[in-house]
Amino acid sequence: MEYTTLGSTGIEVSRICLGCMSFGTPDWREWVLAEDESREIIERAIELGINFFDTANMYSEGESERVLGNVLADYDRDSQVVATKGYFQMDADNPNSGGASRKAIEQELSNSLDRLGMDTVDLYQTHRWDYDTPIETTLRALSDAVRRGQARHVGTSSMWAHQFADALRASEREGLERFETMQNHYNLLYREEEREMLPLCDREGVGVLPWSPLARGYLTRPHEQFDATTRGQTDDYAREHPYFEGGGEEINERVAELAEEKGVSMAQISLAWLLHQDVVDAPIVGTTSVEHLEAAVEALEIDLSSSEQAYLEEPYEPVPVSGHD
Repeated sequence: MEYTTLGSTGIEVSRICLGCMSFGTPDWREWVLAEDESREIIERAIELGINFFDTANMYSEGESERVLGNVLADYDRDSQVVATKGYFQMDADNPNSGGASRKAIEQELSNSLDRLGMDTVDLYQTHRWDYDTPIETTLRALSDAVRRGQARHVGTSSMWAHQFADALRASEREGLERFETMQNHYNLLYREEEREMLPLCDREGVGVLPWSPLARGYLTRPHEQFDATTRGQTDDYAREHPYFEGGGEEINERVAELAEEKGVSMAQISLAWLLHQDVVDAPIVGTTSVEHLEAAVEALEIDLSSSEQAYLEEPYEPVPVSGHD
């Protein structure tokens, strides 16, 4: 395993972050694993040297956090870096169970810690931008959480670059905790973040943790086989993103071609490309099998020349911004 410093936090994290959206209960989404199967993957991740785990309160409506906490309780907490997120409404009858107001942050962070079985989470992230709450209010609530010892660092997720810049300036102006990580939508098929967000993160020393590094599975198999898995058949979210637009199908074909030449999988080529981007700290890799997890770790050993990277990138065309909602 390779390790890197997470943004400006000083924390050393594995170059692969295990995303825990696929752990919890299939009652939430068909492709999600129950606790026993999830445990097998999390334990193998630890054996492989992964020390960075990302979940969210909304994943399986809290079950992902509970499952992750149950497994990690059997290991040394000091060696683990645990991140979770809050924003999406957790209770249909309680509008204050979502958003980034002080009330929502305080109660949802407390609930997340209870499910995780932890006193402190290493990284607490706002899952989206809250248009109804002034960013200063959100940052004050997060700063208080850090002072209470409930979170060590704070981060955020997909938004417009001008919003992120406003948040960073508000922290500086008001003397509040700043967002030290950006968990954003970024992969070979969606590179709109390269225009403004990634240069901003690079300039500000913000850690970058891309979500959906394999385009919800579309970069793991040939175009015509995308519907061959349960997730491909049932994940409507994949089709909401512009992976099939512009040069998407041709990029998919080039990934398959290069994978065959190197004797590796499409997923490994796609992940290797992301790991070659200097601004990226740790892609968030979700998986439903030990074999795919092991393959993701092996992608760290794949070297892509500058010409190979350019070959994969060349068909890309601008696509609509996606992932902010």
